[in-house]
Amino acid sequence: MIEELVKGNRSYRRFHQGEAISPETLRGLVNLARLSASAANLQPLKYLLACEAEPNAAIFSCLAWAGYLKDWPGPAEGERPAAYIIILGDTEISKNFGCDHGIAAQSILLGAREQGLGGCMLGSIQRDRLRDLLKIPATLDILLVIALGRPRETVIVEEVGPGGSIKYWRDDQGVHHVPKRRLEDIILS
Repeated sequence: MIEELVKGNRSYRRFHQGEAISPETLRGLVNLARLSASAANLQPLKYLLACEAEPNAAIFSCLAWAGYLKDWPGPAEGERPAAYIIILGDTEISKNFGCDHGIAAQSILLGAREQGLGGCMLGSIQRDRLRDLLKIPATLDILLVIALGRPRETVIVEEVGPGGSIKYWRDDQGVHHVPKRRLEDIILS
């Protein structure tokens, strides 16, 4: 059921790094994005796939993880993503990518979750450095990086507390808590 798939699709940030994800799996996930909606059907997105140690390390070095967890530098060695999909916008097709990359990323992440994988959509990227390391052409805007792997953490969705804070946090056991506003609080009557 789609609701269960969406509930299970959290921002996972710790993975079983040694459990490989095949290029075929990544291609299948990108195919879901390819089949998704695109504004004016322009289909301006391109994808760079990585599932080997060297490119994975280069990509990892350009990312910032979990802004609310100020004392956490990101996943430790052994807990890093097994693969990445970089979503790029082809400026020779369009200069404005609207929400296409968000739609594509959600399709990829839901497909990953259906396969028992998890991921995290990252927008805090050292784009110039990543472009240099991976030799990404200047005609392609770096829009998002999706980190993928088999989750090595538990993520719990809970109702926003009395203080109203939406900041995610980790408890003493390393369980990641994600406060969500109540449905009644987001629908205007």
